[in-house]
Amino acid sequence: MYLLPAETSSEIVKKHRFRSLKMVDLNYEQLLSDVPYGADYGKLDNGLNYYVRLNSKPKMRAALALAVKVGSVLEEEEERGVAHIVEHLAFSATKKYTNHDIVKFLESIGAEFGACQNAVTSADETVYELFVPVDKPELLSQAISVLAEFSSEIRVSAEDLEKERGAVMEEYRANRNANGRMQDAHWLLMMEGSKYAERLPIGLEKVIRTVSPEIVKRFYKRWYHLQNMAVIAVGDFSDTKSVVELIKTHFGSKVSATNDLDVPRFLVPSHEEPRISCFVESEAAGSAVMISCKSPVNELRTVKDYRDLLVEAMFYHAMNQRFFKISRKKDPPYFSCSVAADVVVQPIKAFIMTSSCKEKGTLIALESMLTEIARVLLHGFSEREISVAHATMMSEIESAYLERDQVQSTSLREEYLHHFLRNEPVVGIEYEAQLQKTILPHISASEVSKYSENFHTTHSCVIKAIEPRAAATVDNLKSVVLKINSLEEDGSISPWDEDHIPEEIVTLKPNPGSVVEESEYSNIGATELILSNGMRVCYKCTDFLEDQVLFTGYAYGGLSELPESEYISCSMGSTIAGEIGVFGYRPSILLDMLAGKRAEIGTKLGAYMRTFYGDCSPTDLETALQLVYQLFATEVIPGEEDIKIVMQMSEESVNAQERDPYTVFANRVRELNYGNSYFFRPTRISDLRKVDPFKACEYFNKCFKDPSTFSVVIVGNIDPTIARPLILQYLGGIPRPSEPILKYNRDDLKGLPFTFPTTIIREVVRSPMVEAQCSVQLCFPVELKNEKMMEDVHFIGFLSKLIEAKIIQVLRFKHGQIYSAGVSVFLGGNKPSRVGNARGDISVNFSCDPDVALALVDLSLDEILRLQEEGPSDSDISTVLEIEQRAHENGLQENYWWLDRILHSYQSRIYSGDVGASFAVQDDSRSDVRKILTPLTAQQALQKILPFPCKRQYTEVILMPQDSRFPLLKSIVTNAKVQFGFAGLIVLAFCIWRYSRTSSKS
Repeated sequence: MYLLPAETSSEIVKKHRFRSLKMVDLNYEQLLSDVPYGADYGKLDNGLNYYVRLNSKPKMRAALALAVKVGSVLEEEEERGVAHIVEHLAFSATKKYTNHDIVKFLESIGAEFGACQNAVTSADETVYELFVPVDKPELLSQAISVLAEFSSEIRVSAEDLEKERGAVMEEYRANRNANGRMQDAHWLLMMEGSKYAERLPIGLEKVIRTVSPEIVKRFYKRWYHLQNMAVIAVGDFSDTKSVVELIKTHFGSKVSATNDLDVPRFLVPSHEEPRISCFVESEAAGSAVMISCKSPVNELRTVKDYRDLLVEAMFYHAMNQRFFKISRKKDPPYFSCSVAADVVVQPIKAFIMTSSCKEKGTLIALESMLTEIARVLLHGFSEREISVAHATMMSEIESAYLERDQVQSTSLREEYLHHFLRNEPVVGIEYEAQLQKTILPHISASEVSKYSENFHTTHSCVIKAIEPRAAATVDNLKSVVLKINSLEEDGSISPWDEDHIPEEIVTLKPNPGSVVEESEYSNIGATELILSNGMRVCYKCTDFLEDQVLFTGYAYGGLSELPESEYISCSMGSTIAGEIGVFGYRPSILLDMLAGKRAEIGTKLGAYMRTFYGDCSPTDLETALQLVYQLFATEVIPGEEDIKIVMQMSEESVNAQERDPYTVFANRVRELNYGNSYFFRPTRISDLRKVDPFKACEYFNKCFKDPSTFSVVIVGNIDPTIARPLILQYLGGIPRPSEPILKYNRDDLKGLPFTFPTTIIREVVRSPMVEAQCSVQLCFPVELKNEKMMEDVHFIGFLSKLIEAKIIQVLRFKHGQIYSAGVSVFLGGNKPSRVGNARGDISVNFSCDPDVALALVDLSLDEILRLQEEGPSDSDISTVLEIEQRAHENGLQENYWWLDRILHSYQSRIYSGDVGASFAVQDDSRSDVRKILTPLTAQQALQKILPFPCKRQYTEVILMPQDSRFPLLKSIVTNAKVQFGFAGLIVLAFCIWRYSRTSSKS
């Protein structure tokens, strides 16, 4: 949220860099403007609010929204789930559009289903969002007309409702996994005593299956009133007035069908005694503790309110920094812990603390979390902790200020949504930057420390322990709370012990290298340097984002070169070394050293390559390159405690795989499609016990030792006069070893041992489940011939989008049996040789009701076969081409896109020393495929790239509950094996915001 008074002259402020921004004279009672900054804002006679803003990021695109102050909390008992059903029906049928014609129209102009047309229903609101091209005058008008249809013309017939029930039910079923159950249980505990507790947006299964069209229509007509709505349009428009006129054209004549009803507000009662619960979830990824303290939402109206927000933000920075350091100490109480806050429903803000810990470790984790809050209450944060938080926040606001003219339209749309739905001021970034520069230095450690009172257990607190197997009891948890409260009252908690923090990342700067060869590639606007130590560096200067520089370095030769006996140890090299510290310092120490700097570096050990990658501010490029230098200069040596922590976390992760039905399913799919190779096998506890940490670190050290094996691509807001000397010093200064280390020819790398089945395999994986889930994966082998490789790579990209769209049309829009489907292509198993064919697979994935899984598999196979035999329609091809073209246009304006494309140009099999030529060949291949892509050529490509007919060779794997009534599938060539498996790793999503919302590809 950007809080600036409307009268601030952005034209003057923009002329100044952040560091020269003037301080402001503070008047803490000054009201923040009610008028949203930068927008043409108003209200139509019928009550509809509108916000229109010019923004050219990205070019010729617009982010639109219809916000409705109507959510699930307004539902009566027989309507539970209806708000969400209405949202689904909006994309299904309106007065003007039928049979998902809205989706088809939007896709025809390049707005992809899900990514560019979506909606979300929460307890308090429903928001419909579109992201559309506006390079043709009629497109914006048509898109706004779609939002107008949503506002008052949604059709609710018996046929429409029946067709959409299956999709809503599948979304409901998908939410009934371990994460969903844990989230729902915590939500009920938090909202106990209020209507919110019984009004989760997804609703009740009974209502979804049986609610009548009359009840749905009644809810829609009762609450969807124009004065409860706002239209937001942010985009690359010629002017705002013409957009306002379009809104008036499409909305101005509309009136609400019934007398307007005020939207009621519902309270959430407070409580002094903490609500404590133990939740046993057999499919949970691990043990965890959640602490949520509720508080009424404070209005953000004055500069004083804004100052309070800064105090709050500093508290989170300081507290999370301390939690991270604790998690990296000897025998830590948890693997990770963090603190945050969010407005979960209109009247309530939740202060949230979450930790993940070892099994049977919830009591120790809870004690540590509460102890740390009490320690801050008693002794406060240190000046160093506050200075680190201050530097971090100043760095963040500087980045936002520098990129104030490059903010994505979708981000600005969110600002105006919050203004309408939550009454949050939106008044621009310039003055906010001035406010922070003025206020932050005067926020004291005692002020920030005092904020910990919001996390006290007497503050409407809810505590929940989550365990896969019962270990703690409610009484145990209560005892911990009482113990810490007593220690706090007695003042028996000692102060925080600070670590010593070095001043410099590189204590002795290396001697700079030199450039031995330089090339310019005008077609991609890039410069290539060959350095004296053999490293190749290619940089491209862009102005897409003022405060972004991205880079990736790679070298050929990875885990595929290792014998099986060394694979498991060396594959953990990044994990083990990362915990110790790969940049010369422990991660907890480096965190403080990087305070106020925006420089992040990571490493990866892959099958055929080892890479480092980073993201930094242009002003922190030196710091980022220093970290790269340190990566090559550091010898990582494991210590006993380091090994203990890493192996404990790894064992918890592997044990979690035994609890998640989806992991055994994914493992079986991988085993069937790629063979039982050690590279594709899941890691077991027995494997972990074979890990040699010294071998892992020795291998990791070798991977990042020889600069002559690495090529580095840098893209972003680079000033060559500043960047080149830094490149020469910190990349060129990396010493080249006397003998090459892990130097490989890309054509001589060992390929991964994988083979796709030559016959049809149909198999059911059965797993114990708390609630029935069903997931389907259909997989087909593909082989791309070397002589047509470039063309076929682009063809397969288009075909995957085509198949996905057609599967969704059949299974979702026609039969109403799935929520969504995905089609993915895997070619990553091939070694990066410049000769030979490329093998891989294309897979179709969806979840569904277990009772209809086999029928949906047959429908999917029939549709793919129909595409092979009859070909797609002209409209199918034009839609796929339009979506791809719009994505391409967006990519041309993104640093990540250029980084990826240049890397692919170097790694392409056609690369022979000229990256510009390689890029041009790939770009020409894309253009050539676009020109020749027709229903006939798509049909021929489907026959050539996939098995033809597709029913001749494929794998079909279906995840089923162990006690499913579903009949056993029989393999066409062998009897199917019934697989009894267990769980896999689910990342626990503890953000309370997630509890109150359900998003839809509606």
